[in-house]
Amino acid sequence: MELFIGEVLGTFLLITLGVGVCCNVALKDTGGFDSGYLVITWGWGIAVFVGVFVTGDISGAHINPAVTIGLATAGNFDWGLVPMYITGQFIGAFLAACCVWFQYRDHFNITEDQGAKLGVFCTAPAIPNTLNNVYSEILGTFVLVLGVLYIAEPEVGLGAVSALPVALLVFGIGMSLGGPTGYAINPARDLAPRIAHAVLPIKGKGSSNWGYAWIPVVGPILGSILAAVVYRLLETLF
Repeated sequence: MELFIGEVLGTFLLITLGVGVCCNVALKDTGGFDSGYLVITWGWGIAVFVGVFVTGDISGAHINPAVTIGLATAGNFDWGLVPMYITGQFIGAFLAACCVWFQYRDHFNITEDQGAKLGVFCTAPAIPNTLNNVYSEILGTFVLVLGVLYIAEPEVGLGAVSALPVALLVFGIGMSLGGPTGYAINPARDLAPRIAHAVLPIKGKGSSNWGYAWIPVVGPILGSILAAVVYRLLETLF
């Protein structure tokens, strides 16, 4: 139960701050309106830092199904715990998205742009191209999970001392590789808030873009598995 609660809490903190910075930048009449991509990437980096720092010593702070799958594929985490971890991550992400919507609901009401409203919850491609979009998510997640595998403690995950390195890793991915698809690199980060967008009574919200929704789920999973295979190969060679 402690591990489950840790993943719910860690992912809740991650998505609260991450979706929160997107709302602050994208929605009308907020203090941070139109402050730009750099603010968003910093916000997500700090969100990762807080999520990992608070729950690293509770559950290992995976806070991302791709990280959980990557650690398990590499042999550093028990496959038997994977379903519980991923369930906790999705619950935490969904609850966080709902809480942030409630805080910013007045700003949602006065924002006419349906794309901006959806974009605070989940990712979308700058240029729709299925192959390239999947590749972008694979590559970003490959970099993330490979980095995490070298940062994380064996058979546990991330501890509190790993918070800053992982936060900087995510910030770097956002600045370098995030432009094409918004760097979901985390199925729970994208799918759970997308579900929240679909079910919440958001004024004039439009479509949840379900046709794209599989890409930020499948791409990160493939990237995490690839990272684990490369990690084990490097361990064998060196």
